[in-house]
Amino acid sequence: MRPPPPPPEGTLIPFDPRDADFLTDPYPTFAALRALGPVHDHPVLGVPVAVSHAACSEVLRGRDLGRIWVDAEPLAEFPAFNLLHRNSLLEREGPPHDRLRRLVAGAFNRGHTARLEPRVRALAGGLVTTLAERIGTDGSADLIAGVAAVLPVEVIAELLGVPEPERSALRGWSNTIVRMYEPDPGPVRRAAAERASAEFVEALRGLAAHRRRRPGDDLLSDLLDAGPDTDGPLGGPRISDDELVGTAALLLMAGHEATVNVIGNGVLALLRHPEQWRRLRDDPALDATAVEELIRYDPPLQLFERTAVADTTVAGHPVPAGTKIAALLGAAARDPAVFTRPDEFDVARRPNAHLGFGAGVHYCLGAPLARVEVAATLDALRATLPDMRLAAEPPRHPNFVMRGLRELRLASG
Repeated sequence: MRPPPPPPEGTLIPFDPRDADFLTDPYPTFAALRALGPVHDHPVLGVPVAVSHAACSEVLRGRDLGRIWVDAEPLAEFPAFNLLHRNSLLEREGPPHDRLRRLVAGAFNRGHTARLEPRVRALAGGLVTTLAERIGTDGSADLIAGVAAVLPVEVIAELLGVPEPERSALRGWSNTIVRMYEPDPGPVRRAAAERASAEFVEALRGLAAHRRRRPGDDLLSDLLDAGPDTDGPLGGPRISDDELVGTAALLLMAGHEATVNVIGNGVLALLRHPEQWRRLRDDPALDATAVEELIRYDPPLQLFERTAVADTTVAGHPVPAGTKIAALLGAAARDPAVFTRPDEFDVARRPNAHLGFGAGVHYCLGAPLARVEVAATLDALRATLPDMRLAAEPPRHPNFVMRGLRELRLASG
């Protein structure tokens, strides 16, 4: 997201995405905006924002709205960052999107989620056991650093076939690149995102070359083997080198950042609602509904932009061709028109039509694997830290788009 221009003097700002009080709890503000209307112009973000569930669904599903990538500028300063996004499944529309999604979905459908589930559960169990040992020694330990930030990186590394020595860099690359998505990231973050992108591109090109010579039981090998995709209207060539790198980057950033924050935000919600933790602790059959409620109640991704490819409207709000509109997913998640008692946290909630994995043609392909990771973490906490409690008030990252905690220190007993 490019830095927005300052609003005209005297302009009413629906909310300031940099305000600390708003970032602590944006949901009352979202409720007030929903009561006033489904879509609002936002001079600080520089785009209108949809705040009702119906309007957000229109943004995500609308045929006249797409993801149209605009390169970060100056071009000479962002070659790797732009390469990753130009070739991302998320930033494509129409036949180019459909061809690439077909290739990636075909590779995913070769059983990678089922293959990885035992490994995911073993990883989660081991990380939580180590966390419990640290609590026993030190009195408290950080769930984010010890579990939430480690598990998805290990899972994505397993999924892509990244060798052990290179895995430690994945988390840093992801954290650094996604900071570019916040309003006004600033020159330091922009430069760091390009460096991280360049390192990621170099590493993935080397890994792809290795997998061409020695295929493995991983998604990267299956992507290299995908195609030629020539039957039917979506036919096209095998995945290109740049598309392969862009796909891997998307899996890293979406899979890592979202899962870290679902675990952090979700476990905090359980600790703030101890009666719900007791229900979940005592009834493992609630895991599936609990995972969905963790995603709904405090979504890790708060904003998703699309661009009008033709003149259109969202909930009656005009969106001229070439202009953007954003879906505020956190606002949609608390819409009383869709969710009964939306501000209540209920691990048994049914139905739960949250938009946390998107909707329409850009629905998250990695959703089944993300659900396994969150469920495995809950199961490990139930088994090893059934009496977990907050050891300190958790600090949040000062981010709006990617909502998450810096730290979540747990104690036991």
